[in-house]
Amino acid sequence: MLGLAIPYQHWTTPGNHVGFIAMYGFTFFFANFGPNATTFIVPAEIFPARLRSTCHGLSAASGKLGAIVGSFGFLYLAQTTTGIGVRNSLFLLAGCNLLGLLFTFLVPESKGKSLEEMSGEKDGDGNHRTVAV
Repeated sequence: MLGLAIPYQHWTTPGNHVGFIAMYGFTFFFANFGPNATTFIVPAEIFPARLRSTCHGLSAASGKLGAIVGSFGFLYLAQTTTGIGVRNSLFLLAGCNLLGLLFTFLVPESKGKSLEEMSGEKDGDGNHRTVAV
């Protein structure tokens, strides 16, 4: 996003629109290449096994709601008459991307443990135990 926002005047001059479209395409490729995997892999690992499907569904629905808010919010903010303009909207998106990167590091790592051990449903001896949620 910073690669689009910082030289925004360069991208909007006549003849450079193809470069802007290519850079915009690269942002979506790299967003789906790496971070997008966390939206369906991480929920499958961090929720307790007996609540996993419900929590995974709520997590997916929250992600879709966030995508709707982000899409319409970008359209509103990118307008020069009522919003902050495209360049500033791209800077805002870069900030959101940085926050997402930082919050991703707060997610617990499995470190070779099974899903039951991670969720506390299985103790170190392999015995199942009841977990109050």
